[in-house]
Amino acid sequence: MYDLSGRVAVITGASRGLGREDALTLARSGADVVITDILVEDDPNLQKAAEESGSVLAQAAVGQGWVYANQTADEIRKMGRKSMAIKMDVTNRDQVKETMAKVKQEFGRLDILVNNAATLDHVATIPKQSYELWDRDIKVNLTGAFNCTKEAWPYMVENNWGRIIFMSSVAGTLGGFGQASYSSSKAAVIGLAKTAALEGGRYNITANAIVPGIIGSEAAKSAMQMQEAIYERFKARTVFKRFGEPADIANTIAFLCSQEAGYITGIALEVAGGIPLFTA
Repeated sequence: MYDLSGRVAVITGASRGLGREDALTLARSGADVVITDILVEDDPNLQKAAEESGSVLAQAAVGQGWVYANQTADEIRKMGRKSMAIKMDVTNRDQVKETMAKVKQEFGRLDILVNNAATLDHVATIPKQSYELWDRDIKVNLTGAFNCTKEAWPYMVENNWGRIIFMSSVAGTLGGFGQASYSSSKAAVIGLAKTAALEGGRYNITANAIVPGIIGSEAAKSAMQMQEAIYERFKARTVFKRFGEPADIANTIAFLCSQEAGYITGIALEVAGGIPLFTA
């Protein structure tokens, strides 16, 4: 494990799936961790929040009980780290600004930002893509990452140290049939990561993008059961003939947030089991 003792991390979309695993892994490495999400299980308006998000996956998470924001914070505190769960919508700039300021006030610093929050449920060919869902996906996946980066930035500059992780996708590097809005937004965050790397270097801030393949989160496993034939084709494209696990992403993020990765910035790192490779 990498030593992140004394560091404070903020992870968006961390109530479940990859974000939850990222939070637990950074905590195991010594970081204090702030969980943010539009879904927090003690929210009296939890169902309403899921519905207003316009995300089928968010609504499924509530329906299936896949919301673990406070539970994750409790698990982290039991490790001896500081942690809290905060309801935050990455598209609400006032909320984002207030959250980053609260982290600084409560934890004394802000060192690591993992831009994990995203939408993934808009599947339709270009002629049938919804204008409304296109706008939503760009607003959450791209602009949301920008909002969080912008508001976390001054605290990293103050520390003269920072790590920013952007979550892209192989859909962003390869394209995705029926995924115009998702793939476009995920391609764009790579450009944002590279720009943040260029601007952050003088302040010892690194910025990198992770490019995952298909990872076995709760939502992905549910989709695999419903669309088994499609996912078998995806699995066959991997070198290992299996999908990744959330820990594969989280461990990569822990490395990129560590001192050992201090000379790595502006990259788009594939953690995809070789899906992009040409195979016979």
